[in-house]
Amino acid sequence: MRNAFKVAKWEFKRNIKNKSFLIGMFLTPVIFLAFMLIGNLIGDSDREGGNPTHVFVHDALGIFDTLRESAEGHHLNWDMQLTDISETEVTEVLQSREHTVYIFLDRRVIEERVVPVYASEDMDPFFMNQVQVLETPIKTWQMKQLGLSDEQLAVISEELQFTEITAEDLETGDISDEASGLSLSRIVPGAFSGIILLSIVFSGMYIFQSASQEKKDKVAEIILSSLTPDELMQGKILGYFGLGMIQAVVFLGFAIPIAIWQWNVPIMEKLLVPEVILYVFIAILGYLLFAAMFVGVGATMADMSSAGNFQGLVMMLPFLPFVFIGPVISDPSGLFAQIGTYIPFSAPGVLLLRLSMLEQWPWIEIIIALVILIASSWFCMKLAGKIFKTGILMYGKNATPKEIWKWIRA
Repeated sequence: MRNAFKVAKWEFKRNIKNKSFLIGMFLTPVIFLAFMLIGNLIGDSDREGGNPTHVFVHDALGIFDTLRESAEGHHLNWDMQLTDISETEVTEVLQSREHTVYIFLDRRVIEERVVPVYASEDMDPFFMNQVQVLETPIKTWQMKQLGLSDEQLAVISEELQFTEITAEDLETGDISDEASGLSLSRIVPGAFSGIILLSIVFSGMYIFQSASQEKKDKVAEIILSSLTPDELMQGKILGYFGLGMIQAVVFLGFAIPIAIWQWNVPIMEKLLVPEVILYVFIAILGYLLFAAMFVGVGATMADMSSAGNFQGLVMMLPFLPFVFIGPVISDPSGLFAQIGTYIPFSAPGVLLLRLSMLEQWPWIEIIIALVILIASSWFCMKLAGKIFKTGILMYGKNATPKEIWKWIRA
């Protein structure tokens, strides 16, 4: 294993000093975030200058002034006012108003830990993230009302849900008991782990280039005279994992400050939760699975420019979860979402998306998916080792699937 770490160190240093890698490492997040910001700034320009969000608060708790101070402290473009309208009258009022929200604060804050939020149809999609700034003053009020017994402390520790109800929901009567706005406590860790997964998988794709380049330059024999094929393969996987983590750190270094500044999202507070461990573990399993395929198939190519259909197909497997995005968003507990969870190549992305959307996690499905991922990663490592051992010394042409099958059976 010591030789594998030496290879990993060599691969890491060789690429981290490469100008094209460094430019891509910083340019990729800049371009990605720039497109996001441009779209958001265009949307902001439409909302600014006389188009604030009208927030009417039905305050039965007597904390309106504190709520308004909190919103002003976060520089939100809200026009907050008190109202005595009842919930039964909201439907008719919202039909004739734009950029309008009604928030009802009553005993449900303690008894059900829910704050109903009635919104017009044209609301900013980020409003339900912004409204989370009201959670702190409401929690403070709860603490003043309670005697801080163990039972009451348990109530306070549970996350408060702002339940968004649009005018269309009121007309159809399709109002869920759960919050329709996704909880930041689930979205932020899911997005964080998704960035890690994409970063290390994209970096892992360089394994194709690394293996084929060593074959093309005919240095594989020299390298293998000092270590075994398995050590070389393991070293490449570890080395590019490190490069991927550096890429993820750079991306998050841009993304987190922008999210805090632009959308008033308490990223660090929501990120430092125990669930992040599971999210990151899923991302790492996904990398190991794809890296094993990349390093094995990369050894079967004469060079990157002559990749065949089979090799190209393998390179597309990490993008399989995109096929399930629509069905998973529509129904995170549906049949297609479950199927995507159990397919090894789509499981990492689908799992991260589902866990970010589901209020109650299906632990049996999660455990089964993790077992499948672990077994698949181990199996692919074994197959990749056999393919790499023969393929890295084969020159002149790409291996066919028939030849690869012979190597696996050998």
